[in-house]
Amino acid sequence: MTAPQDNVTPSAEGLAASAQKASKKGGLPPVHLWNPPFCGDLDMRIARDGTWFYLGTPIGRPALVRLFSTILKLEDGKYFLVTPVEKVGITVDDAPFVAVDFTARGEGEAQVLRFETNVGDFAEAGADHPIRVERDPETGEPSPYVMIRAGLEALIDRKSFYRLVELGAHHRHEGVSWFGLWSGGVFFPVIPSDKL
Repeated sequence: MTAPQDNVTPSAEGLAASAQKASKKGGLPPVHLWNPPFCGDLDMRIARDGTWFYLGTPIGRPALVRLFSTILKLEDGKYFLVTPVEKVGITVDDAPFVAVDFTARGEGEAQVLRFETNVGDFAEAGADHPIRVERDPETGEPSPYVMIRAGLEALIDRKSFYRLVELGAHHRHEGVSWFGLWSGGVFFPVIPSDKL
């Protein structure tokens, strides 16, 4: 029989301290290398608009939200905050990030779209950072996303999506004409041309 484990109640403060220590080297912590034991779920939630909540209250410090965002990990469809010594589950309503702005350089097939998230990450859409659009089956409302890192996506905000549509083009994709976006040499289909 094994000895009982000491159950440590995970806390946002403890995670923040561990994350701060792990990120002192600059850049993003190597969460992909960490596989600590699961310590339970934390009452933390990321709302669809990108607001982070702890114990039902919005986290008002952008630096703390940024710190937590650097230790976010997706495994088997579930979201966790991880440090070298602990792993806690959190709730994400839609995508963990929101793309709040983008820049475009070049045109047509040479166009490059660079997205910025609500937590200060940047990603250039292309083969490693694809754009995808889900449509609500009842309303047809689009929900556009861009991959930011390690399976973590950003919901592209409405104002940015409207600007993206202005940059769209028609292109044959899988034998059908689609309206979509070029970035990094890749065409990302948004909607079949005949549905516009």
